[in-house]
Amino acid sequence: MTIQHLNDSTFEQATADGRVLIDFYADWCGPCKALAPTLQTFAEQNDDITVAKVNIEDAPALAQRFSVRSIPTLVLVEAGVEARRLVGAPTRAVLEDFIAA
Repeated sequence: MTIQHLNDSTFEQATADGRVLIDFYADWCGPCKALAPTLQTFAEQNDDITVAKVNIEDAPALAQRFSVRSIPTLVLVEAGVEARRLVGAPTRAVLEDFIAA
């Protein structure tokens, strides 16, 4: 599955159903860039969860809504509601544990 890029107009529909892992990031963020390949591999290998990215500079209202204070911030949304979050660039193993928790 490919990673979806969400903004203010696409966010609600994309997160209304199922499980969505959202990566709040910025293009200039080094740890965000380092996390990108891990997220891409995770998205390709897991069909039961949608992986999405929100650029905080393009969608500041979404970043504010989710109280994103530092990036990368990963937010797991289940049926439209935040279930949990992880701040920083996790390893693949930490990411797997975060999703499974």
